[in-house]
Amino acid sequence: MSNDTHLDLAAVDRYLSANLSGYEGPLEATKFSVGQSNPTFELRTPGKTYVLRRKPPGVLLKSAHAVDREFRVQSALAGSHVPVPEMFLLCEDDSIIGSAFYVMERLHGRIFPEPTLQGETNETRTAVMNEMNRVLAQLHMVDIDAVGLSDYGPTGNYYERQISRWTKQYRASETSVIEDMDALASELENSVPQDDGQRTLVHGDYRIDNLMFAAESADCIGVLDWELSTIGHPYADLAAVIMQWQLPPGKQGRGLAGIDRDNLGLPSDQAFVAQYCKRRGLDGIENFGFYLAFNFFRMAGILQGVYKRALDGNASDPERAKAYGAYVPLFAQHGLKALYGTFT
Repeated sequence: MSNDTHLDLAAVDRYLSANLSGYEGPLEATKFSVGQSNPTFELRTPGKTYVLRRKPPGVLLKSAHAVDREFRVQSALAGSHVPVPEMFLLCEDDSIIGSAFYVMERLHGRIFPEPTLQGETNETRTAVMNEMNRVLAQLHMVDIDAVGLSDYGPTGNYYERQISRWTKQYRASETSVIEDMDALASELENSVPQDDGQRTLVHGDYRIDNLMFAAESADCIGVLDWELSTIGHPYADLAAVIMQWQLPPGKQGRGLAGIDRDNLGLPSDQAFVAQYCKRRGLDGIENFGFYLAFNFFRMAGILQGVYKRALDGNASDPERAKAYGAYVPLFAQHGLKALYGTFT
């Protein structure tokens, strides 16, 4: 974490003093190094610690950085089988600090930056991945009507909607012609599976480093970063996990490509999918390559947006964001390969 000058502490202190029950300053803040899209801060007072997430400054793409949606979905999940931090306050008045923000509970636990779970025992790795799988299945079994989220996303074919959205987002952030991205967008549009009737809450960026685990166990205590959540199709989340694992290991790729998973107690792609299907009572998933390709395409669109914000001077971490631009062609290539590959 690092100190940040982009957060008006005096304004935040005044607002929380007037609007947050039990709040007492003085206030200090430190910016988390994570959170490329929505800048995230730890707020410290003598009696309590909070987390603040805000929209970034500058001109933003329509529907992006929706902190109000993050606040809503996590509020709705309170008390469910999907662990989330407690939500305290949403401020949609841009005049307070220059953009909308919300304040939530500061969880204390472990976040694993990579799925290799370096430094852990094989037993812990197996347990953590099993918990990751369990929480994902629970997420897709949330009764969206009962928790008040039935209108959290449009009706209709989720993939048609998402491919259209991310194509537009990509075009709005495009800085050069990438032929593989053009081809992938076209091929995905022509390969959408028939709607099978599944309509669930989806996280949109479900991966190991968006989960927090208890300090002394493999229990998940919080699913974080809900910016891309909506009502859609559950296989998008499941394939997002597998997509991540197909990338190179290390701080940049944060994947499992080339890793001897058996030797580390980590599940194969197929075993993770089978475990998920068992939990949800599914016989299996046809055409899984489409869902993988879709995730590569969407992530390429996200990375292009981060890269464009860096060029425009609006990125949370400019140097890191600029580096993401180099990954867009790679993700497009992976997407085309997944679309025409086999997954057994």
